[in-house]
Amino acid sequence: MLTLTPTPPANAFVSSAEVGGVQPAYPLEVHFCVECTHAQLLDVVSPEDLFSDYVYVSGTSAVFRDHFARYASEVMQRYPMAAQELVVDIGSNDGTLLRCFQALDCRMLGIDPARDIAAKATEAGVETIEGFFTPALALEIREKHGPAAVVTANNVFAHIDDLGAVVEGVRTLLKPDGVFVFEVSYLVDVLEKTLFDTIYHEHLSYHSVGPLVRFFQANGMELIGTDRVDSHGGSLRGFVQLKGGPHPVAQSVNDRLAEEKELGLNRPEALLQFGDRITAVRDTVMGLLDDLRGRGAKVAGYGAPAKATTLLYHFGIEPETLEYIVDDSPLKQGLHTPGLHIPVLPATVLETQPVDCLFILAWNFADSIMENLKPFRAAGGQFLVPLPKPKIQ
Repeated sequence: MLTLTPTPPANAFVSSAEVGGVQPAYPLEVHFCVECTHAQLLDVVSPEDLFSDYVYVSGTSAVFRDHFARYASEVMQRYPMAAQELVVDIGSNDGTLLRCFQALDCRMLGIDPARDIAAKATEAGVETIEGFFTPALALEIREKHGPAAVVTANNVFAHIDDLGAVVEGVRTLLKPDGVFVFEVSYLVDVLEKTLFDTIYHEHLSYHSVGPLVRFFQANGMELIGTDRVDSHGGSLRGFVQLKGGPHPVAQSVNDRLAEEKELGLNRPEALLQFGDRITAVRDTVMGLLDDLRGRGAKVAGYGAPAKATTLLYHFGIEPETLEYIVDDSPLKQGLHTPGLHIPVLPATVLETQPVDCLFILAWNFADSIMENLKPFRAAGGQFLVPLPKPKIQ
């Protein structure tokens, strides 16, 4: 078991009126199953509490818009489909991925439980069903829209407690030659790069290929391909078909299995060693912060992703350490971070309340953030990037 500091839900931002109130913190412990070798949280926070009033939208990031454009193109190239086939995205958020499929002449339908985001996506032309994906909903969709050539679930397949029910729904919805495509944070990257802050209550599962192969086999499906992609510091893209489907199993599946065995992901010791590396990173980052503040430097955060909640809590960073946090999402601006209640402000605050160093909490976008803030660097500003390897630039 890997134990991190308990936190409030990672996206439970609060308004100014709620600042000062105490938000409940929940245990954050990753457990390893010695039988199936899967890693997951056992403390499950209600999905209604986590996702109904969601504040993350993928469309605010140019990096993710480009990522999803490539994603849609690669799926179409690997598994060609006729014009106007149906693509259904589970956890479709603001419809960024679906628009990419639409541009490739597909019909599209989104499903997302976040009320406001689903409504805005529909208003913007991406039909989105507000709710959680279930076998019953899958049947309704098939009866109304026909079967789907592609079902996607990106950065949500790790969020779901009852994955068996989701896969049942996918089986119901897919055409006989259809494919289910998902992206999840890859446990290999999490361990190798010490990406501990991707562990938070929305992420119940920490996926690797070995357990996924067995899971899909037990649920009437077959993992037929795996890609390693760069998003979120390192993710796994999986391709799945109905059991007995027409697509061959790619060599990439066996390659991943061999790599995971060599890395010892089938043994609980991998998590224990991971804990030691987290401690070493924490000591380095806190030393850099203490040195900056000891020299009188003002420090602000840049980016308020969900992962920041885990990092701030586990490193023991006090609210007064950061002047504020900058984030580009209008949905987060004007709010305060979960539990610590650090104000989240637009980038214009860098001009009105200047700081000496930006602590890049959205470290997976560090390169693009620093590129966009060349004037800040030219004026003598510095950047502290905590992961994968702590450094000041």
